[in-house]
Amino acid sequence: MEQVTDSEKSQDFAQQFKGFSRLSSAERFQRLQALGVLSPADIDYLKNGGISGIELGEKFIENVIGYMQLPLGVATNFRIDGRDLAIPMAVEETSIVAAASKTARWVRDEGYLETRTIGESIIGQIQVADCSNFEHFKNIVESKKEDLIEMANRQVASGMVKRGGGVRDIQVRSIQCENDQLMAVVHVYLDAKDAMGANIVNQVCEFLKIPLQALTGEKVTMCILSNLVDSKVTEAKVTLPNIDPELGEKIEQASLFAQVDPYRASTSNKGVLNGIDPILVATGNDWRAVEAGIHAFAARSGQYRSITQWKMRGKDLVGVFQAPIIVGTVGGVTQLHPTAKMCLEMMKIKEASDLARICAAVGLVQNLGAIKALSTVGIIAGHMKLHIKNLVMAVGATEKEAPALQKKLEEVLLSTGRISTRQAMDAIKEMRTKGHKVVVSS
Repeated sequence: MEQVTDSEKSQDFAQQFKGFSRLSSAERFQRLQALGVLSPADIDYLKNGGISGIELGEKFIENVIGYMQLPLGVATNFRIDGRDLAIPMAVEETSIVAAASKTARWVRDEGYLETRTIGESIIGQIQVADCSNFEHFKNIVESKKEDLIEMANRQVASGMVKRGGGVRDIQVRSIQCENDQLMAVVHVYLDAKDAMGANIVNQVCEFLKIPLQALTGEKVTMCILSNLVDSKVTEAKVTLPNIDPELGEKIEQASLFAQVDPYRASTSNKGVLNGIDPILVATGNDWRAVEAGIHAFAARSGQYRSITQWKMRGKDLVGVFQAPIIVGTVGGVTQLHPTAKMCLEMMKIKEASDLARICAAVGLVQNLGAIKALSTVGIIAGHMKLHIKNLVMAVGATEKEAPALQKKLEEVLLSTGRISTRQAMDAIKEMRTKGHKVVVSS
């Protein structure tokens, strides 16, 4: 019996996603099951609308009255570090899933996508707001560092240590305040393995408060994690060999714009997060914490900049994303919410760094698709064409009216370069007046 090669498996994976967006939901389920992405039980769960009843919600937040559901889609064509993946994305914005899938196919067909994690530790902060003698404080903390680390690992983070993690280092910083007050800040570096780690690092910092005060005579005023985790950065890199030089230069210039101008950088980074946030939401991760860390990382030079860079390297276009993406695959919502668990399983996630690297890769690909469109056809052509579907629903088109109205609005967009709710209302009014017959102006 002939053995199927990895290349043949990859080709089959890609083949199953051809025309995926034009399939019915039943056909999509069928293909995803054939690929081993979804099980029959997963499909039944999704067909039945997911969670029923508010009991699970009561375990997550207070004063529960129901759920705010988001569409859950699948981004296709992603091949990351040699692995073929179907990416679950929970999001309400039109064109995000389509743009990610389209651009991923370009990268898959003509280039490659690689990721890595740089560093391993998250950061906890212990603040001494008004340090009377910083050098004395620093010397004592540094001289007792190993004892403090051992104590914290033994008494607070023992479970994390058993999993190969725990407190790795302690460092001391000084911050000069405007009123000549000198603030001391102790950074606690902890490897949280597959947990996001917020709870454990906060517990470690609170635990160290007492011995630090006893050793130094200074008063600790706050203990809290930091979301600016520059000690654990996720990197994704896209390489497109032998790209059309004119297109490559346009993308490079668009990237430069986002590097030097914070007004453009904010929108560019929002586009990157269009790829990252839906995965975080789908897997039950804290997207607010990740966003805070990414934005802070983008401003670490003193000016807010893009978290992606695209440059021509000879004949190749190379794009790089670098930022902290601190996520978890154990504990909390990721394990309690059945949809979150299913989404992690769809991507064959084995550890938290897998998820972080996938997020970075999708964010970078999403960014590439956006700046390619902006540098060539503009934002209207793709996004607004898909937005027409929303307008059709917004003006109350029936199931029979929808296809004709969509066709009419696409004609309007093509001829005028713009589309609005007012135009959609006028178009459906005209259709109804003329008995559903579409009149398309030449």
